[in-house]
Amino acid sequence: MKRILVTDDDVTFTLILKKFLERKGYAIQVAHSVQQAIDLAAKDQFLLYLFDYHLPDGNGLEIVSQLKQQGLEAPVIIMTSYNDVRLAVKAIKMGVFDYITKPVNQEELLMLIGEALPTKSTLNTTEKPATETVPQLVHGKSEGWQKLYGEVKLIAPTEMSAIIIGESGTGKENIARMIHAYSNRASHPFAAIDCGTLSKDLAGSELFGHIKGAFTGALDNKKGSFEHAAGGTVFLDEIGNLPLEVQVKLLRVLQERIVQPVGSNKAIPIDVRIIAATNDELWKSTQDGRFREDLYHRLNEFTLRVPPLRERGADLLLFAKYFREEANQTLHRNVQRFTPEVIDFFEKYHWPGNIRELKNIVKRMILLCKGEEAGLELLPTEMLLLNKDTVPNISGDLKAFKEISEKEMIMQVLKDFQYNKTKAARKLNIDRSTLYAKMEKYGL
Repeated sequence: MKRILVTDDDVTFTLILKKFLERKGYAIQVAHSVQQAIDLAAKDQFLLYLFDYHLPDGNGLEIVSQLKQQGLEAPVIIMTSYNDVRLAVKAIKMGVFDYITKPVNQEELLMLIGEALPTKSTLNTTEKPATETVPQLVHGKSEGWQKLYGEVKLIAPTEMSAIIIGESGTGKENIARMIHAYSNRASHPFAAIDCGTLSKDLAGSELFGHIKGAFTGALDNKKGSFEHAAGGTVFLDEIGNLPLEVQVKLLRVLQERIVQPVGSNKAIPIDVRIIAATNDELWKSTQDGRFREDLYHRLNEFTLRVPPLRERGADLLLFAKYFREEANQTLHRNVQRFTPEVIDFFEKYHWPGNIRELKNIVKRMILLCKGEEAGLELLPTEMLLLNKDTVPNISGDLKAFKEISEKEMIMQVLKDFQYNKTKAARKLNIDRSTLYAKMEKYGL
């Protein structure tokens, strides 16, 4: 039975949640404080952790930090109030799987748990051939997709390293998985690493492994993702966020084809192919010293550009249909179609969050839909406000106007700086955490 640790100081809430999840087939253990959760996690093995942010003796992120030090890598979902969303976004950047706002919608929570449990670790390393995981939805009909698909088939059989460039949410990892699936390494593992979640202190351990006693919390020897992916492919997502100190180590790995676990003097030969991805023009980062130029040239043997959803024409409705059918199966719904008004709205909407935004929107609509047809009323209000045709009295809503203006300004600044969030935040005169919170709010 799948075991979950729920931590919240509200005894009544945890009792209700425990009964609900147990009816759904989960085994639930409850804690009411940071220390109690840490003690239970050390004694028992859980497949998922569900933490409230505010606890009597600390907060949920303190538990996350302790779990990482102990080498426990089960996914974490944070429960938080609306006012804490900025902190929840920060938590995701630290490697938390997702967050849910209070009051908790039980069906939404169940959906998040279902999504989180298949992920064995933040490294997302799998021993199965990647050909089993390439989703059919990525095969579109648009000219942009056909060009990209041709490049994928061209580079896949080679041993060339590649950099995939595209806006957030365009499916860069799917492209990397396709390259792996069509390569001679397809029967070996595919390891996906989000470089944005790797801290300077833990990145070396996650990528290259460590030996017992190498640092506080290193209770056993651990293989890094490069060893786990032996013979296969390592995908480094958002490579531009990798700390400079780790970039030096990665360059050595590429040059010498060896890894050295943290705390060890032993060099271990590795045989992997490297594919990197970025939503930034990485060569610009080499000009201002944020990314090593020698590493850039090592990685950039071939460049693939993933077009944003708004440039993929008829592919949009193919994705929407696929996500509708997927959500029906996951959520046990029977939604057969979108109304013509929804289809028209989808085709006119800008989709700043690209495929990821579309998937989340469709899943939300299916969750809320009571019948067989999903209409405009199921879309989030902030999306509808962007289309004046659907809300004719928008000019009289000052709050809505401010939100639209803010979203459009953030979108434009992000584009101006090629989605470099540090530079965008500086231009907007806000800190990075505020920018992340607003991007999360507006689905960017």
